[in-house]
Amino acid sequence: MARLTLRITGRELPGRACGCFRDVHVAPQRGGGPDPDQLVRGDAAEASFEIPVDTTTAPDGSPDFRGPHVQGRRGARFVYLTWGELPPGEDIAAFRMFRRAKLFLADLPPELRAGGDAGTTLSLTDAKGLPRCAGIRPPELVWRAGGSPAPGTREG
Repeated sequence: MARLTLRITGRELPGRACGCFRDVHVAPQRGGGPDPDQLVRGDAAEASFEIPVDTTTAPDGSPDFRGPHVQGRRGARFVYLTWGELPPGEDIAAFRMFRRAKLFLADLPPELRAGGDAGTTLSLTDAKGLPRCAGIRPPELVWRAGGSPAPGTREG
């Protein structure tokens, strides 16, 4: 088993208020419920997350992923970025999830699955100005070794 750190940089966040949502925040989801980890306000200039993932080989020889942020069944594992409302001064238990984005781990290039750091940079606002949700896959999501985009490029 190898340890991989996913370094996700989100840019172009939708704002603290967007659509009918107020006090918007985003975070990787930890566990089975909407348990946000590394919470960032929706009006931040940038959101940076570090997600530890253990990589291993399944009995059939295919890659597999484990860890507190890893969701889904073998062969279709992913991590969520969860969006929710959290009024000022409230405890994190008051976080009310309203949508999520999926980043599929099978989209990691084979050379990055051996461990180390894999990074991506993506826009966190959709075409309607709302928090980005649903599956985000290549070509909109590009993983690179080391956790940062190639010089002079802008992803997402």
